[in-house]
Amino acid sequence: MTSIRISRRGMLAAGLTAAALPGPAIAQSTPAKPNRIVVNASGGAMANLFRRTYNAEFERRHGIRVVDTSPVDFGKLRAMVESGNVEWTVTELGGQDFIRAKQMNLLEPLDLSIIDLSSYPEAVRDTHVFPSSVYSTVMAYRTDRFPNGSHPKGWAEFWDVQRFPGPRSLRNHPVDNLEFALLADGVAKDKIYPIDIDRALRKLDQIREHVSVWWTTGAQPAQLLVDGEVVLASGWNGRFYDVAKRGAPVGVEWEGGSAKQNAFGIPRGSRHPHWANQFLQVMTTPELQAVYATELAYPGLHPDTLNHVAEEVKPHLPTTPANLEKQFWLGVEWWTENGQRAQEAWNRWMLRR
Repeated sequence: MTSIRISRRGMLAAGLTAAALPGPAIAQSTPAKPNRIVVNASGGAMANLFRRTYNAEFERRHGIRVVDTSPVDFGKLRAMVESGNVEWTVTELGGQDFIRAKQMNLLEPLDLSIIDLSSYPEAVRDTHVFPSSVYSTVMAYRTDRFPNGSHPKGWAEFWDVQRFPGPRSLRNHPVDNLEFALLADGVAKDKIYPIDIDRALRKLDQIREHVSVWWTTGAQPAQLLVDGEVVLASGWNGRFYDVAKRGAPVGVEWEGGSAKQNAFGIPRGSRHPHWANQFLQVMTTPELQAVYATELAYPGLHPDTLNHVAEEVKPHLPTTPANLEKQFWLGVEWWTENGQRAQEAWNRWMLRR
């Protein structure tokens, strides 16, 4: 089982401020340089940012061109590895797929003599998975509808349509919604897992008629708030940060947020594993992680990253200590084992509308 245990919220929170340990030994030999490496990730704004930060720095350090591709595709990763025709040097691993990829032997081990994770929280260090950044599913609200801190302060109040009236939006997916429902029903953050699916769906019954849109894409909830179609919504913190910094009346409540780890790995059979590890080492650079955090609000896990972020940005980041302590870490182990069962239950519940 993977050594990453991001559901252990306290362990990770403490690790973010831990002092750095001595670095690992330097690798003894360097293979010939290829003309290029291929980094597969999510594309879009992320691809542009990668080109300006990690890709550019890798090319500067090593003189090897970085070609970026997208999208993230677990099925394609598996097909590549099983066929022995691996195109990607490094790939992002979506959602809980980093656990599945490791369990299915789809990843090369990381060379920790190259990738220095010594100052990273112990809870996220792993033999095969590189912890690249953190994002959260949080509650957002219209600041003109709930001014001066009068917005709901957690999921129990999100459910309270008498005190906080108005249309809501939630994702059309069981991940996060089941957790939020249990929090609304009085379950403590450290008691969410194992999820009682039936209890969560019963609680969701109480809010369903007030959810006017069940969103399916990441940009949707932020736009719904901007357009005034809803007054409250769940969504990814970076999406809300993006519209807020452009002047939209959108605020975020971190209480009960669902924090998650973005991850990268090296496909088993990668043609250039040494240079894959060198690329991931570039991704540990705090100054570059800070650029990523400032532009997308998805900070890396190096403890020095926040030292390179402007003070006005820190309230928008999930790893800022005051925000982190309000959240729980998504139980990726539970979802890996129970995701299909939860999805089937969710589909049945949605059909009852």
